[in-house]
Amino acid sequence: MSDQRHNAQGSGGPGGPGGSGRKQGGGPGPGFGFGPGGRGGPGMMGMPGQKPKDFKGTFRRLVGYLKPHRAALLVVLLTAILSTIFSIVSPKILGNATTAIFEGMMGRIQGDPNARIDFGYIGDILLMLAGLYVLSAIFGYVQQYIMAGVSQKIVYRLRKDVNEKLARLPLKYFDSRTHGETLSRVVNDVDNISSTLQQSLTQFITAFVTLIGVIVMMLSISPLMTLIVVVTLPISLIAIRQITMRSQKHFRSMQQSIGELNGHVEEMFTGHAVVKAFGRERQSVGRFREVNDRLYDASWRAQFISGTIMPIMNVVGNLGYVFVAVAGGILVMRKAITIGDVQAFISYSKQFTMPITQTAQIANIIQSTIASAERVFELLDEPEEVAEPAHTAEISRPKGDVRFEHVKFGYKEDAPLIEDMNIDVKSGQTVAIVGPTGAGKTTLINLLMRFYEVNGGRITIDGTDITQMKRGHLRGMFGMVLQDTWLFNGTIRDNIAYGRLGATDEEVVEAAKAAYADHFIRTLPEGYDTVLNEEAANISQGQKQLLTIARAILADPAILILDEATSSVDTRTEIHIQQAMNELMKGRTSFVIAHRLSTIRDADLILVMNKGSVIEQGTHEQLLARGGFYADLYESQFSGRQRLRHSG
Repeated sequence: MSDQRHNAQGSGGPGGPGGSGRKQGGGPGPGFGFGPGGRGGPGMMGMPGQKPKDFKGTFRRLVGYLKPHRAALLVVLLTAILSTIFSIVSPKILGNATTAIFEGMMGRIQGDPNARIDFGYIGDILLMLAGLYVLSAIFGYVQQYIMAGVSQKIVYRLRKDVNEKLARLPLKYFDSRTHGETLSRVVNDVDNISSTLQQSLTQFITAFVTLIGVIVMMLSISPLMTLIVVVTLPISLIAIRQITMRSQKHFRSMQQSIGELNGHVEEMFTGHAVVKAFGRERQSVGRFREVNDRLYDASWRAQFISGTIMPIMNVVGNLGYVFVAVAGGILVMRKAITIGDVQAFISYSKQFTMPITQTAQIANIIQSTIASAERVFELLDEPEEVAEPAHTAEISRPKGDVRFEHVKFGYKEDAPLIEDMNIDVKSGQTVAIVGPTGAGKTTLINLLMRFYEVNGGRITIDGTDITQMKRGHLRGMFGMVLQDTWLFNGTIRDNIAYGRLGATDEEVVEAAKAAYADHFIRTLPEGYDTVLNEEAANISQGQKQLLTIARAILADPAILILDEATSSVDTRTEIHIQQAMNELMKGRTSFVIAHRLSTIRDADLILVMNKGSVIEQGTHEQLLARGGFYADLYESQFSGRQRLRHSG
């Protein structure tokens, strides 16, 4: 299992963030309307989003986050309605101005001496329209302003819940999932919810009010022409459905190719040095071209097919426009309606299909958003670490006596790994843990730190059961230096000071000197203020390990855990570090996971593990004299080195 952990005393090894972010795909699906070459709005009919498993349950739970903001949402609803109403009534009022101009002109043409164009009346109408448009804009601004605050407060609370949940999750959750999967839920899914709350919710309200308002206004002008517009609507919807069904598979293929291309590029740039070293540039470029060609083909087909929506909608829209114009002309001749009403109706007919297209798009987005919310809620529902006891024990001055008493454990209930482990470590002893891969060495450390809970038996420190302590207090007694280094993006000073809150600059420097890191730090251009980049790639692996050792030295813990801490440094530096470690381990209980047995000859106690059990324990000399499993391991390493020396 991977060492994905760190505490305030040392370094663990959370891997770098994986990049499994989701991309929302979509294809252009224009709105449709009426008029010569006109369009009802720039609606987007994207590819279908990921569908949720429990839409109703997740929706109700997401609404629960909206409830504390009911008053603000009511204001948003009212301002959206007012903004839309002011926008809807404007064409009808503008039609009165057109009617006034038309009647004045017709009167003059017919020779009526009293006929004139009432510019004062028209001016009043234009002023009224300007006022309505300004009011509509103001209410729209207020709506967006309030909704921005509400959506960000909701997302802030959601992110806070997720962050606090991650702190309460056991290590096995992170061991069983990739970093990219967790990051995708925390970042991408929450961002998807945020953008929907900010934009799509207000769009849905506006689209619904617009649709109702436009239908009412059209019916008030002419039920006959309204029927003509409504009859042409199914034709448009059928055309859109047929086209989107054909384009969906190409959009899916496009998104799959985009993900594959992103993964390939990320992989190649992450391992750029390895690609160069093995001369695989040509194969890498060839793979890129292969995926890029598939992406081009899928994108071209998806965009072309979805692009045919607009011409078809124009044809349907123009047919509707012709029928509306003819019917309107007949009704004007019969004096059933005015010419201004025809103009207003044509304007309404263009607005009619836009909210329908928007609603179809928003429905798709909401499905994707509920799916994102479902993934976030799944994380929030994950079983947490065992709750802390009501009354916890504390060890004010830990000595470091550690006992494993009949400990049982298995990562799976039906596959026990440790069945009856008994270990007694005295304060100040150095305990080496050896054994083949998978023997349970790291598992022992996980149990000691309560990253996992024992299935039976108990572990005590200074006679106190570790389950009776707060995890923070327990882990505060440990300092860890692992084989997999972990350093964050920040200065070297900050990375070392991570070992103890409130450490002074002088203490940081002293810790660095003790770890033999001070010299190389001072050779850097910025010294202790040198900023480590992503994954601390601007210093060597050995230098990274020196910094993590300095961090553990600064922590001054009661118990040390060293997992092959010197494996990444050269022989000379290893000698210095070993000296520093020997000094650090004086008076402290130390657990050393070792692979090179020559480094643990002086250990007070060596635990030999195999298949989850301690099969041998004793000093180096005792175990060699016994001639058992440890002696075989030691002899195999020694013989291997001898063979290498002779072959060299």
